[in-house]
Amino acid sequence: MTSVLTTALDPLQSAVSKVKRNVLPLFLIMFIANYIDRVNIGFVNAHLKTDLGIGAAAYGLGSGLFFIGYALFEVPSNVLMQKFGARAWLTRIMGTWGLVAASMAFVWNDTSFYVLRFLLGVAEAGFFPGVVYYFTQWLPQKERGKAVAIFLSGSAIASVLSGPITGSLLSIRGLGLQGWQWMFLIEGAFSIVLCVVSWLMLKSHIRDAHWLTAEEQRVLEQSIAAEQAEREAKGGARPTTMKLLKDPQIALFCFLYFAIQLTIYAATFWLPTIIRKMGGLSDFQVGMFNAIPWLIAIVAMYGFALVSAKWRHQQAWLAVALVIAAAGLFASTSGNPVFSFVAICFSAIGFKAAASLFWPIPQAYLDARVAAAVLALINSLGNLGGFFAPATFGYLQQHTGSITGGLYGLGVASLLAAAAGFLTRTRRGNRGPLPDSLHGSAH
Repeated sequence: MTSVLTTALDPLQSAVSKVKRNVLPLFLIMFIANYIDRVNIGFVNAHLKTDLGIGAAAYGLGSGLFFIGYALFEVPSNVLMQKFGARAWLTRIMGTWGLVAASMAFVWNDTSFYVLRFLLGVAEAGFFPGVVYYFTQWLPQKERGKAVAIFLSGSAIASVLSGPITGSLLSIRGLGLQGWQWMFLIEGAFSIVLCVVSWLMLKSHIRDAHWLTAEEQRVLEQSIAAEQAEREAKGGARPTTMKLLKDPQIALFCFLYFAIQLTIYAATFWLPTIIRKMGGLSDFQVGMFNAIPWLIAIVAMYGFALVSAKWRHQQAWLAVALVIAAAGLFASTSGNPVFSFVAICFSAIGFKAAASLFWPIPQAYLDARVAAAVLALINSLGNLGGFFAPATFGYLQQHTGSITGGLYGLGVASLLAAAAGFLTRTRRGNRGPLPDSLHGSAH
């Protein structure tokens, strides 16, 4: 009997392995390219001011406008993805994303900078849920969580790679273009190339995958169809959207993630400026220094994941991470640029770990059948922290000549979030287990 079961399972396991080999590496590279194109302006702040007269306030506002476009068009993009299919829509996202990112090379004033940053957010909207949707169509439920975890590691990898890559590209000169223009052109062109690759490599349906045998296609389709039928067969009242919106826990989750994203994107967009204050550094050296906090953060995220799994109390570990972030932010307000950089490295331990520690809390609270929609709402509203942080920092830099006030504000926000974390709760009795595809399902 055991032999028969093993034989029956072999085609499914073989199919899953092939899907991961043929799809996951491409998605990971796409996410890395997306993230670098989103944050690379952090390295050209000084160049934009020198060459175009774009001051700190305009830079901060333009940095944040990306997230307004992202939030406004996330839901419409998801609707269109359902209509046209994940393959076509992901290819469209990469193509328009790359074109807008490359067009950043030709901004000439504040207004053009604002427009292109907003359009960049519009272009990317729907990318993450598009990938998750693709996984739901191609992988059994128990495999999706692992796939999403690998995919999400792209943001951490991109944070490390963005500094050295962008710093190197800034040294290019020629054809009457400055280094920062070549950086935008080359990094945007890479996303356009990925658009072509994604169209060639991704398939709309399992039956179209030539790298699967007929038997593997059959068992994979049957497995996914059986899981879908089981979900649809489950009874019970589904929570209404209006009831969810009135739930104070949902508002609390949105605030927590907003506070976390405030700190992450403030550091992302302004860290190169802080590093430059150490003096005498080339663009490449700034990029290398910029990678250090994110390398430390990757180790910290893994460490916190281990301890939170062994000693379970997610809210407490989240609070510890946020207090570490706050301590580092307060320490970074010292007048010494080198000490400020070290403090930011310490703070990164907290705010990046907090981002990963946060998501299991709402996941455990939500009814599994509405979790995807509500997590998308939390993700969209929380990411607005990416607008407010750089915009506020830019205003402070422009009018006070310092971002010290902003760092204090971030520290206070982290402490408030640490306290608010203890007000969150989970509940038992959710109808059905949370789909694995939702674990860590935001970025």
